[in-house]
Amino acid sequence: MKLSSLIFFCFLLITTIFFGCTSSDKTETSQIKKENKTNKKPNIIFLLADDMGYGELGSYGQKIIKTPFLDSLASKGVRFTDFYAGTSVCSPSRASLMTGLHTGHLSIRGNKGIVNGKWDRVPLEKSEKTLGEMLQNAGYQTAMIGKWHMGTPEDMSTWAKGRGFDYAVQEQWGEDEQGNELDERVHWVNNRQDSVFYNYNNYSCLDEFRTNFALEYLEDKENDKPFFLYMSYRTPHAHEFFLSKTDLYIDKIKKWPEIERRHAARITMLDSQIKRLFYKLKAIGELENTLIVFASDNGPTNENHHSYQFFDSSGGLKGFKRDLYEGGVRVPMFAYWQNKIPEGKTTNHQATFYDMMPTLAEVAETTSPNATDGISMLPELLGKENQQKHDFLYFEIQEGRGEKGFKQATRFGKWKAVRMYDNYHTELYDLSIDISEEHDVSKQYPELVEKANRILKRESVKNQHYPFSGGIFKK
Repeated sequence: MKLSSLIFFCFLLITTIFFGCTSSDKTETSQIKKENKTNKKPNIIFLLADDMGYGELGSYGQKIIKTPFLDSLASKGVRFTDFYAGTSVCSPSRASLMTGLHTGHLSIRGNKGIVNGKWDRVPLEKSEKTLGEMLQNAGYQTAMIGKWHMGTPEDMSTWAKGRGFDYAVQEQWGEDEQGNELDERVHWVNNRQDSVFYNYNNYSCLDEFRTNFALEYLEDKENDKPFFLYMSYRTPHAHEFFLSKTDLYIDKIKKWPEIERRHAARITMLDSQIKRLFYKLKAIGELENTLIVFASDNGPTNENHHSYQFFDSSGGLKGFKRDLYEGGVRVPMFAYWQNKIPEGKTTNHQATFYDMMPTLAEVAETTSPNATDGISMLPELLGKENQQKHDFLYFEIQEGRGEKGFKQATRFGKWKAVRMYDNYHTELYDLSIDISEEHDVSKQYPELVEKANRILKRESVKNQHYPFSGGIFKK
């Protein structure tokens, strides 16, 4: 072989070996990355609407308001027909979601309670660990965007940033520690590290503004760690500070009151914002490994000149926000998890907000930090046969200082009991034939009333902030 040919042959051999090794290394690195992504714990996104009634999504029977994306997502996952918020008003319901405790055991039982002799906001106790704290300890990046409503304006340690969320963007109202009135349009980033003012003229709705934070978060998060994103939306709460102009449902302007047109428009706009979030997950390659849960914090609002009856927002159920009848506490809830949750499933499994802590603990392969009242519903989500069921569900609320503000309810099987403190009568309904709770059958079933009363007495633990807590029954 000529010297020149030998040199060329050696060059080819060395080049082949070098690039072969490089290619092999790249393949191995790619496989490691793929395995890391596959083995990473599941991401979790909890989407919470504010005052959305059981009947305000198309997938739950709404005929007028359009929610095409949410309806499509529900059809690709599991839809719960018998799911309940923690109670029928914002603060205690959210506290139940965050802690895995029902409202008879929580520190928060109403939007306000007695604090130092005043009727004021009650924060979560530090001993009541949150979903954020649980998932932080399980190695998750955690984020909360929107309405927190479980702290006090003057104590930032009670805000989301101090309760288990690495990244927190929240609205706040009331007076700060210096007595200055906080503007609810300002969104505080990581307590007061930064703040961003919501100029309603620049956005279709407040939820677009909030979704922008979520999209940025998903873009900037660490890719090698799972994340938990709690998106606390505003829609369709009746007291948004200002509303942008919208042409949605403009053809109804002569037929509907303007407040109702805007109510419908905001729900449809929320649908669009969640669609943006969904496709961002898909674009960054996180969709397949993400459990998405959608729910509402309580039944539909009936405030600020809006009527919950205009769109049949309770979906035929009795009552609305602040009621413990079905319309106040039964809410839309569905879950989506690509290739994990069976597509198109509907379940009547009875579940509630305080089931979320044990459920997400199981998803994250960790344990609940609180002695939770909940039961993991992961088997039901995944279509398994071994789902444990509740003996009963419990709800409590205190609205205002007086007796009329204290209400209790329990559901056990097909039976629902509701008790108002000021009339000392336990109502009883058979939901299997009377879902609208029109016929009180308590006189026909005294033994079931006694069973309900035992639950109501036992489950309400005395709390210093709520004078009628503790299961006190008068004859």
